[in-house]
Amino acid sequence: MEPNYTEKRIITVATTGAWPTKEHNPNLPIAPAEIAEEIYRCWKAGAAVAHIHVRDEKGRASMEYERFAETVRLIRAHEDCDILINLTSAGAPNVADEDRIRHIQALKPDMASFDCGSLNMQHTFIADNSPAFLEKLGHAMQESGVKPEIEVFDVGMIYEAIHYLDTGVLTAPPHFQLVLGAVGGMPATVENLVFMLSKLPAGSTWGAFGVGRQSIPIMLAAMALGGHIRVGMEDNVMLRKGVLADSNVQFVERAVKMLESCGMTAATPAEAREILGITQGGA
Repeated sequence: MEPNYTEKRIITVATTGAWPTKEHNPNLPIAPAEIAEEIYRCWKAGAAVAHIHVRDEKGRASMEYERFAETVRLIRAHEDCDILINLTSAGAPNVADEDRIRHIQALKPDMASFDCGSLNMQHTFIADNSPAFLEKLGHAMQESGVKPEIEVFDVGMIYEAIHYLDTGVLTAPPHFQLVLGAVGGMPATVENLVFMLSKLPAGSTWGAFGVGRQSIPIMLAAMALGGHIRVGMEDNVMLRKGVLADSNVQFVERAVKMLESCGMTAATPAEAREILGITQGGA
């Protein structure tokens, strides 16, 4: 299918992630209040979806329910902010399955990540997403009315997603987030992006992003190929070579300008809901 170059494109902002620290960039938002305020500012700049990780009091990756609940509460305290909430299910290693699902069931966000397979992340630890966990997660999302964001780090994970669609763990139409450049996954090249796209099931919506220095090339390729885009300090703390980002807002503002320069428009949250088939109000 030929991409429609005038269609709306969803900008997701990933403000924090699990791995960057304030040593990498002192402007990284860590506390719930920091994350929530940054997301609000990113929404005003043009982001339609916020992909949320949280940290503990020492700034370490965490899956603490209270941290998610407080972050979401502070975002929604801005009554005008209708940004879609997308909570991670894979924010820290060695966490019990129940603690990776509880916040999704309780908070009922618009979306949550569904990392479709395990990965030898950074060559140092296993990002564990066992079949048993993914089945529990998929069914919990269906019961809670939460749209899965199917994150795939290599092409084999796409085939895993197709298996879960066939067995009812996931439901159609699926939404994929293609992750390129994570150490342990597929390198961030346009050739790899095109290959992954060729394997997506018919009717899928999709976005893509590259990690680190490849963030802009993959963003531009995704735009050209008809996909949605993701920006933020989770994926790259540098605004450009040698320059740390002052905030996540800079990434969103640049993405909006890039879309507009190509005759495209950033989708509003309401438009993103329509594109993704999300009808509930979210967290």
